[in-house]
Amino acid sequence: MIKNENLTMLTDFYEITMANGYFQSGALKEDIAYFDLFFRKVPDGGGYAIMAGLEQVIDYLNNLKFTDEDIDFLREKGIFCEKFLDYLRDFEFICDVWAVPEGTPIFPHEPIITVRGPVIQAQFIETMLLLIINHQSLIATKASRIVRAAKGRAVMEFGTRRAHGTAAAVFGARAAYIGGCAGTACAIADRDYGITALGTMAHSWVQMFPSEYEAFKKYAEIYPENCVLLVDTYNVIKSGVPAAIKVFKEMKPKKMGIRIDSGDIAYLTKKARQMLDEVGLSDCAITVSNSLDEYIIRDVILEGAQINSFGVGERLITAKSEPVFGGVYKLSALEKDGKIIPKIKISENVEKITNPGFKTLYRLFDRNNGKALADVITVDGEVIPEVDGYEIFDPNAIWKKKQLYHFYAENIRKQIFSRGKCVYTCPDIEEIRNYCREQMETLWDETLRFENPQTYYVDLSQNLWEMKNRLIEEHTIR
Repeated sequence: MIKNENLTMLTDFYEITMANGYFQSGALKEDIAYFDLFFRKVPDGGGYAIMAGLEQVIDYLNNLKFTDEDIDFLREKGIFCEKFLDYLRDFEFICDVWAVPEGTPIFPHEPIITVRGPVIQAQFIETMLLLIINHQSLIATKASRIVRAAKGRAVMEFGTRRAHGTAAAVFGARAAYIGGCAGTACAIADRDYGITALGTMAHSWVQMFPSEYEAFKKYAEIYPENCVLLVDTYNVIKSGVPAAIKVFKEMKPKKMGIRIDSGDIAYLTKKARQMLDEVGLSDCAITVSNSLDEYIIRDVILEGAQINSFGVGERLITAKSEPVFGGVYKLSALEKDGKIIPKIKISENVEKITNPGFKTLYRLFDRNNGKALADVITVDGEVIPEVDGYEIFDPNAIWKKKQLYHFYAENIRKQIFSRGKCVYTCPDIEEIRNYCREQMETLWDETLRFENPQTYYVDLSQNLWEMKNRLIEEHTIR
């Protein structure tokens, strides 16, 4: 959870046993391997996902170091040779890493991270890369859906107490902010990442006083600059809103609002808005919370609910509707004597057949409106011919073809590490959030639908498609 924390031993045990096996296999320990991190399916049946977590990946890789305590622990297992333990004691990360920047919309089967380096190292980091990217990309994607449902109304991340542990709370708040949330209830996320901490009061504050009026008045005295009162402890319409109105009239706080945390949101907000407006408090904002998600938010807005902002907790911080992102980390190539040898995993489940080789990921944009048209995965070093047009096809159904013209191609991955040294400067959280918003505007409305979104093209170049099919034939002909 803390920046620069050594999490080297936060790994699946088989990563260590495989590393020991590679080490004792002689030449294998020196082999250069290429691994791709990608995901197979967008959560919630959506049309896109959001890349998040790269900064934490960099922190992790910058702090890979086995301590004496780690070495002693592994020695006690009695299965690791002493020379391997010496190797771990002197471990130095020397891999190359390429990745899609945080905040970028991403799609299934794209190599969003590629690692190249000695197989022991490239394999070992699998667990943590998946842990970080799977979690933060999941929450950023869910946040993006919820923010879009709110149609310009602020969404606050209120899920700290429902998160699956301390790191999930902090990094979930970070990912939610990248996805478009206006702030968080998590104080440490503000301290460490500059994400504005927001919040008002609990029902217990109201219950501590003889009446709602006295509870609200004391709060207004203490926080006259921004006074948001929780009005549903007893009865929103009969006592909560009237008490809030009385305090606002008497105390005249600079900024005022009410929050409703239960009941029929559409009805209560419409009634509260009417009551506030009738006494001249049209500038009093209304915030709602209580187990919200993108579908509830969309529906209450359609019902005419009078809401200025939303506080979203458990269904965001846990991505409750589909709490697994499903990223995987697969070997794609080996390098021997400077020659890259593509590798493929084959399965009867077509979706699980991997894309071989060292690859580059291009996004094609319409020159007229800046909209994203398709992504193309190429063999590294290939160039997309922009001038004469480009034919794209669905790699799982080659008969579906489309000719593209008047577009430009952009390599959407950046080199992050070169021989173990970080060569990438992480943007600050505001830059990432703004970049995400800008990139979302390049997607077509059809891709953004909650239900049955149009599938975004992720094509293979002709060279990559031929390589893949050749390897499939080689491994399936008996």
